[in-house]
Parts: sequence; C-alpha cells; structure tokens
Amino acid sequence: MVLAAATAAVGMAAGSSNTSLFLPWHSGGWSKPRIAAAQARGGISLRCSARWSCEHQEEQPMLAAAERAWGEECGVVGIYGDSDASRLCYLALHALQHRGQEGAGIVSCDGGQLKGITGLGLVSEVFNHSKLSKLPGLSAIGHVRYGTAGDSVLKNVQPFVAGYRFGSVGVAHNGNLVNYNELRIMLEDSGSIFNTSSDTEVVLHLIATSKARPFISRLVHACEQLEGAYSLVFLTEDKLVAARDPYGFRPLVMGRRSNGAVVFASETCALGLIEAEFQREVNPGEVIVVDRDGVSSLCLMPHKERKACIFEHIYFALPNSVVFGLSVYQTRYRIGEVLAEEAPVDCDVVIAVPDSGMVAALGYAYKSGVPFQQGLIRSHYVGRTFIEPHQKIRDFGVKLKLSPVKEVLEGKRVVVVDDSIVRGTTSSKIVRLIKEAGAKEVHLRIASPPITGSCYYGVDTPSREELISHKLSIDETCAFIGADSLAFLPLERLRGMLGHSAPTFCDACFSGNYPILPKHLDLPPSGVDTRIKEPVVLPVA
Repeated sequence: MVLAAATAAVGMAAGSSNTSLFLPWHSGGWSKPRIAAAQARGGISLRCSARWSCEHQEEQPMLAAAERAWGEECGVVGIYGDSDASRLCYLALHALQHRGQEGAGIVSCDGGQLKGITGLGLVSEVFNHSKLSKLPGLSAIGHVRYGTAGDSVLKNVQPFVAGYRFGSVGVAHNGNLVNYNELRIMLEDSGSIFNTSSDTEVVLHLIATSKARPFISRLVHACEQLEGAYSLVFLTEDKLVAARDPYGFRPLVMGRRSNGAVVFASETCALGLIEAEFQREVNPGEVIVVDRDGVSSLCLMPHKERKACIFEHIYFALPNSVVFGLSVYQTRYRIGEVLAEEAPVDCDVVIAVPDSGMVAALGYAYKSGVPFQQGLIRSHYVGRTFIEPHQKIRDFGVKLKLSPVKEVLEGKRVVVVDDSIVRGTTSSKIVRLIKEAGAKEVHLRIASPPITGSCYYGVDTPSREELISHKLSIDETCAFIGADSLAFLPLERLRGMLGHSAPTFCDACFSGNYPILPKHLDLPPSGVDTRIKEPVVLPVA
C-alpha cells in the first residue's frame, strides 16, 4: 500500500527536467599547488569518483520570498534494509515537506555505489518515476531544505556526497553550526577546497581529513569539533549512521518497518506515512550505526543537559508528530487554554491564522467557551516564491495566501490566534484584512512569548534588530499592528506547562539564555533584553 501511494504521488510530479553531472567539490579557481596539497592530505576528491554519481536539476534563479520572516528548518530521513529505500525516502520527505520547500534530494546506495539526485523546489517537483528508478538500492538518505546557513542555490541542496581515500559518504543535516566560520577557515588554511556556502560541508571535510582509520572513528572525531545544532544522517557503501548533537537541539527519531528495515526521520509523522513503527529518539550525543551486523549505539560526547528547541512544539512540527517525547497537538491545545486563562476578552468568535495557529485556537475557544470558526482560509497553492517586484504588488501577498470569510467576521468581536510575531509586518496585514472584512474588534493572541532574540541552532530567523519585540514594548507592538488588544503567552506559563522538563528545553529566542553563544555576537552581559517585561494585555487607546 505504501509503495502504491509512492507510485501515485510520483505520477503526479512534474515532468523530467534537464539533468547534468554534479561535481560537488571543484577547484573554484584555486591554484594548482593548493589543489595538489589538498589531494596529498587525503581530502575530498576533486573529480567524480567511479564509486558514486549524482544528478541534479538545472539551477533556476530563486524568486523573492513572500514575507520571509520565521522560516522552517530542514528535514532528514534515512532508510536501511529495504529494496524500495529511495521510494520510501521520497514518501517520508513528503511528510516532512513543511520543514523546507527550497530544495530536496535523495542519495541511495546500490552495489557499493552512491547515487544522488537533488533539485530546487518541492519534493514532487524534484522527483518523478524516471528519477526514482535511477536510485536503486537497499539504503537511502533524503533531505528537504530551508536555508539556515548558505545561499538558496542548487549547490547547497543536500544530501551532499563526497569521495575520500577510503570510500564515499553522503550526509544530510538539520541544524546549524555556530563555529562554522572558524572550522572553515581552519580547513581552508590546511588546503581544503569548498564548493558550497553550507555549514554541512565542513562535516565532510573534517571526516576526510581525520587521521582515524575506520569511518565511525572519523565521524566521531569530526563531530567532536562541531558546536551547535546537528541531527545528521550519513550513508556509506555499507552503513547508515545517525548522529545528534550533545544538546539535542533538533529532533531525530528511529523506527522500524515490519520487514526489519530501520528508519531515521526528523519527525514521527514521516514514520507513520511509510508504516514504520516508532522505536525511540536518537539520544543527544548518540551515534547509531546500522549495517549488516545489525544496529549498534555509541556515545558521541560527554553528557550535557538537553536543550531541545521549544519552537518545534510552537510552530515547526506537524500536530500529529510526537517531538521530544511530547505530543505536538496536546502542547498547542494546552497553550491555547493558557492564553484564554491569561488574556480573556469579551468576544463573539475565535479564529486562527492557519495552519500553525489552528490547534492553539481550538484550545482558546474551548477554555473561553466562545465558538471557534474558520474565519481565514489559507490558499495552499501560493508558494513561498511568489514574485513581489513592487511594494504595491507586495501588499497583495497576504491576500493571496489568506482569504477572510466575511460571514464569520462581519460585525463581530474577533479573537485571532497566531503562533508568533516576528517582524510584525504580516500580523499588521492580517489585522487589516480582518477589519476590512467587517470585524468590529480584533484581539490578537500569540501562542508564544515575545521573540526578542535570533536563533543560532537551525532556524532561519531575522537579526535581533529586525525583531519587533526586541525594538518595541507590547503596547507599542499592538499599536503598530493595529489590533484592539494584544497578548502573548507568558514565558513562565510556558515553562510551567513543561514542568520538571522545562530546563531541558531551549527558549533562548524568548529569554536570551543561549546554551552555546556564537563568538561574533554582541549581546548585553546577561544575554537578556531586560527592557521587555512579562507579557500583559494592553488595549490600544
């Protein structure tokens, strides 16, 4: 049944695009002596090895993103021990499409040869029957990309594949390395040659230049030098390997299909789609190796207190996923209830900004005793790459994505629940849209605390200076947005919901308490923006 679904899904994909040979590491204009030095050190191959090959779609210029404010992360998947590994990988990437829409790729292993296809766009746009038939083998890894480090160009689309002295390796990465610049400078000074602007490439270079002999020893040696967030899946000629950073910033789970195939994925929703049973999380600091001898586990790093990203529950993950051991749906529903307790208001209807505000709005409506209705309809056919060449046209971006239901809103006092406010520009357009549909009052309720700091662990966020809650107080933000009242989820209530596990979650974007701070940042000594106090309801005068 699963493979039948894959066949049907691929059948609806876009037609074949032009392909060309992908040489992920080339000279890039470097001098011949330096190239020779890199080869002498046993670094990454500068030519296409006979052991692997890779195709990709011809690069197309990316269009301007509409209201790119709080971006998704990336999604990874790995499968070992199934003759339809690449097709199952394709399906799993569909389930993770919400984590990234800029590009997608799959690398499979067949007969000791790694083969890969990458492209810009959605999973269904990158792959079709013809392409998946070129990815045979019992194991595969896949990736959906939303850029957090590196430009949005084809060469940055993963998985990456590289050849080194002892074989070939493919890698897919969700996260962000805070010491990427230092590692890249160190590697370049030693003769390494980079072809991408992605932080993931340094992992391959560290593996290639390691003095250790077995691949796993090289991998561990590489990971010991990384700082930041990483959930990684690796594919070699005979192994599938999963690794997670010692803080466990990003999710990574393990499952198993009925035929014994082992599956790794960023979220449990991907396991369910391909009929794999959830087994457990990959623990922070753990490396799991899957090969013909079975599954083995080893500790990557000394134990650290987990710092799982709380925004996975607020925004990123699908509601039907279980992330960090907690149901995403139940967390969001409870957040809505807490918002109703903290910020009640006389109203006639509760609506959500779809899709991520939906479950919290249901919780708010239930707790407040006010009916929930669908006052905004989201168009799922307007992509992130909508062209906005002029300001007048740009203002239509929200209207293209969200359509108000006048019969629900006209003459009503409306509570609108959204997951977060980043720059505030989208929120102001949504409030204006609802008022233009005839709403008497618009009360905005946000299912997260004010975002006062950027994320450095794998989330595409604006700089701190661009965040409206860093610059303005809540009443000033409310006035800017044009709402009749504005309330955020209090940080202490969020922590209270998490109970004894609260210290194991990273809330640095709200609190300024960064577990690992990039050296180039210039934050106040405490790391906290003390100007902004605990959220309260402040109506517009």
